[in-house]
Amino acid sequence: MTNDNDQVLIFDTTLRDGEQSPGATMTHDEKLEIAEMLDDMGVDIIEAGFPIASEGDFEAVRDIAMASKNAVICGLSRANFKDIDRCYEAVKHAAQPRIHTFIGTSPLHRAIPNLNKDEMADLIDKTVTHARNLTDNVQWSAMDATRTEHDYLCRVIEIAIKAGATTINIPDTVGYTAPRESADLIAMLLARVPGADEITFATHCHNDLGMATANSLAAVEAGARQIECTINGLGERAGNTALEEVVMALKVRHDIMPWSSRVDTTKIMNISRRVAQVSGFAVQFNKAIVGKNAFAHESGIHQDGMLKNAETFEIMRPEDVGLAETNLVMGKHSGRAALRSKLKDLGWDLADNQLKDVFVRFKELADRKKEIFDDDLIALMKDGTDAANDRIQVKFLRVICGTEAPQSADLTLEVDGKDFQKTATGDGPVDATFAAIKALFPHEARLQLYQVHAVTEGTDAQATVSVRMEENGKIVTGQSSDTDTVVASAKAYVNALNNLLVRREKTKPEGV
Repeated sequence: MTNDNDQVLIFDTTLRDGEQSPGATMTHDEKLEIAEMLDDMGVDIIEAGFPIASEGDFEAVRDIAMASKNAVICGLSRANFKDIDRCYEAVKHAAQPRIHTFIGTSPLHRAIPNLNKDEMADLIDKTVTHARNLTDNVQWSAMDATRTEHDYLCRVIEIAIKAGATTINIPDTVGYTAPRESADLIAMLLARVPGADEITFATHCHNDLGMATANSLAAVEAGARQIECTINGLGERAGNTALEEVVMALKVRHDIMPWSSRVDTTKIMNISRRVAQVSGFAVQFNKAIVGKNAFAHESGIHQDGMLKNAETFEIMRPEDVGLAETNLVMGKHSGRAALRSKLKDLGWDLADNQLKDVFVRFKELADRKKEIFDDDLIALMKDGTDAANDRIQVKFLRVICGTEAPQSADLTLEVDGKDFQKTATGDGPVDATFAAIKALFPHEARLQLYQVHAVTEGTDAQATVSVRMEENGKIVTGQSSDTDTVVASAKAYVNALNNLLVRREKTKPEGV
């Protein structure tokens, strides 16, 4: 409703508008997985898809509706009976189904179906009435509402309300609006449209000018009580209002935005990463809330402040969004305090003179590398020890690959001076090689990252392989270069394991 109630409804359209991003198509199982995560985190309404678009979309919406536990499950439909009927057939299985029907009301959009104002108004009346005869939860959207004449927008919204719409959505379809305009538009509709106080106004903002979140929150301040958004801001063109941004803004700035949502913010990071994986749209490092650098600090001044009081440079806690802790990124801007703290975490508690010497070598290394990982610091503390001192080394590797499975790897490792041999199969030569390594040196470390970069051009280019692994909160990396990518992969994986062994020794409790 549009009164002064405290709760803002979160309408997530990742599976509909988000999936419309070119290249972001998700499989049936992936859609069900994301829907389950959205339901679990407390999203109020899940727009599961556009049932008329394809048989696959229909089946996904239907199966999500059948599996939903708490959220309203919504499907999108155009302003015609066939679309609306198909939508209802998909969502009717939900405990709380919703039909969302829309039509473009601006002069530009009215010209597409070649309808005059009266003809469009009549069509809105008929289609919303038809939807309401199927379910009592009907949402109507005036597509491109922010570029629709105000008098006409008021007229058609009044028609939709009288026809039975319970939610009226005001989309900024092309991301053209500024926050003050967004607020003024909602305030104007509340003041002018009969029955506006009996329904819920929603806002759906695109991010073409980078103002989607600001526009959504401005609309809430003016009286809207439903925000349409997506995980990671995924969506058409520049994307949509990002769910994580609006719910955290409501949580952090409760002093000036005295509203809340049901969303469990501690589950944000998990679903953000999963959506990035299944959609193929990586999250930019400096993205608000969920970007890799959102809780990372490299500046020496910032790091020193964080070590003394985290609130000096962070307005929310990492655990509020599901992260374990703030990340002090070591680089050329890092200071002595951050280096001392990081080395202490790794097992070295240095005196001032020792730290002074290590800090000089650290700065020299930081000038050559963009980011210093834990294992770089470990190597720095090992003070020049070479691979001959590593416990594990690759002695022999031969792989069989090609179109006929299975691909296999015949590997010999030297472990603590003794040779061990294993032949393993896998999904490709690298997977087979990693399987052989794990069989010869069993461990529980999880592979977090595998990257291959060509150092030079041509078919004989030297490949540099980077591997990142995690074990019980310890993160290590390994790197190796070779003209044979599989050999480089094996050596990088083994390099990471050797660094992990050093980390285990440095963090082993005394007396063990």
